[in-house]
Amino acid sequence: MTKLPDRSTPLDADEEAAWRAFARAVLVVPRVLEADLLAGCGLSMVEYIVLVNLSEAPGRALRMNELAAGSVLSTSGTTRLVERMARQGLVERRPAETDGRGLMAVLTEAGLRRLEEAYPHALASVRSNVMDHLADLDLAAFARAVGSFAADREQPTARGRRRTCQ
Repeated sequence: MTKLPDRSTPLDADEEAAWRAFARAVLVVPRVLEADLLAGCGLSMVEYIVLVNLSEAPGRALRMNELAAGSVLSTSGTTRLVERMARQGLVERRPAETDGRGLMAVLTEAGLRRLEEAYPHALASVRSNVMDHLADLDLAAFARAVGSFAADREQPTARGRRRTCQ
């Protein structure tokens, strides 16, 4: 087992190159995927993610807080997005059947059709902008590593607060 370096040890050349490549990809890839989706089918990335999450949920329905967690939006942001998508007929908002207090987002047939129309555009963009660049890598190892970056850290704890370095 290799010993981890002190957290304040400067990065070596390979680590620095990996970090910078990752940081650039985190900023650029979502913008490219979003642009491709908007141009191809008129959906934003977050709208597409909401439709995917709902399509995969039992009964094609999720509590609003579950949908927020799955789309990495705030609860209020998810509420606004679902309201807008409901006006388009893509989702419905219903009281939760189990307790009546919570609200559920439910995928409509129109929303499912829209997702099916969007899927080829999303898939083509992911293949050309991501997967083609990973062709020579061990994808299972890559997925484990990248998946561990955000494990248990879906919402940053210091959001909105700035500290000055001392």
